[in-house]
Amino acid sequence: MSGLRESLDLIRMVRPEAGTAAIDHEIAAERASSLGAAEARVIKTLKALAEASANREVVLDDARDAVWSYFVQRELVGFRRHADVILALAIPGDVLVGLGARPARRP
Repeated sequence: MSGLRESLDLIRMVRPEAGTAAIDHEIAAERASSLGAAEARVIKTLKALAEASANREVVLDDARDAVWSYFVQRELVGFRRHADVILALAIPGDVLVGLGARPARRP
């Protein structure tokens, strides 16, 4: 990490206003990566839910948790409306109904 700090110090000496540009870029990249990972988890759990016959409640809880986490990630980045994502990912109503609810602990 010292290499990055040394680079930032050099940038500040040459152009002080550009000193945070590298960090701002890294933060934006991390946000995008995190959001992409959360969406991939939603897609994976929704697929598992569609294929589930046994233990459907467990898979449904996983899908609800994944969608809730994804919505939280989107809101942290500044996306407040989820209607387009709900349609695009075809998130079922039974997943949406239980968002934010925590299931009882399983033995």
